[in-house]
Amino acid sequence: MSCSPRSGTDARRCWTTTSPTCTSGGTKAAPTSASCTPSSQSAATKGGYGTIRDYVLPFRQAGTAPPAVPGPPKARDLASWILKNPDNLNDDEKTKLAQARARCPHLDALAGHVTEFAKILTGLHGDRLDDWIAAVEADDEPDLHSFAYGLKRDHDAVVNGLTMPWSSGVVEGNVNRLKMIKRQMYGRATFGLLRKRVLLC
Repeated sequence: MSCSPRSGTDARRCWTTTSPTCTSGGTKAAPTSASCTPSSQSAATKGGYGTIRDYVLPFRQAGTAPPAVPGPPKARDLASWILKNPDNLNDDEKTKLAQARARCPHLDALAGHVTEFAKILTGLHGDRLDDWIAAVEADDEPDLHSFAYGLKRDHDAVVNGLTMPWSSGVVEGNVNRLKMIKRQMYGRATFGLLRKRVLLC
C-alpha cells in the first residue's frame, strides 16, 4: 500500500477522502495515518491501555476521583487585586495574589511599583516621584517604562498634581455636566431653554 499526493497539491490532501490518492490492489481507498506517514508512530506519545490502567487503578480502589486542580487566576482578577488597596482584599484574594506574585518575578515587581505609585498618589508625596521613576526604569517592565516616559514629559505638572491639594476635578465635573445637558437638549428646544437649564441645573 502506497501513498503519494497529487502533483500541484499540498501533501495534506492525502488525509482527505474527497480526492484519495492511496491505492491498494489497484483500487482507491481512503488513506490512514499509518500508511501515509509511517514516521508518525515513532513521533506519537508512548502509552497504551496498561498506562491508563495503572493511572486509574488507585482512584478505583479509593472510590473517589482525584481532586480538581484549581486553574490559574484570570488576568482581569489579577489586575483588580493589584490596583486595589491591600487592606480592602479578603483573605482568599490575598492568598491568590501572593501565590501569583511568588510564581512570577515580573508580576511581583509590577505589583510593587503599582503599590508604591498608589501611595504617592493618595498621600500627595510628589517628592518621591523621581525615585519611583528611577526604580521603574531599572526593571524590565516595558509598559511601565512607557508610563514613566509620559510622566517625565510633563514632569512639573505631575509633581504639582501629586503634591498640592488643588485639582481641576471641579472644572472637569462642570464640563461633563454641560455636555450631558447639551446632548439631552439637542434638536428638542431653542437656545433659550438650553440656557435656562444650564443656569438652573
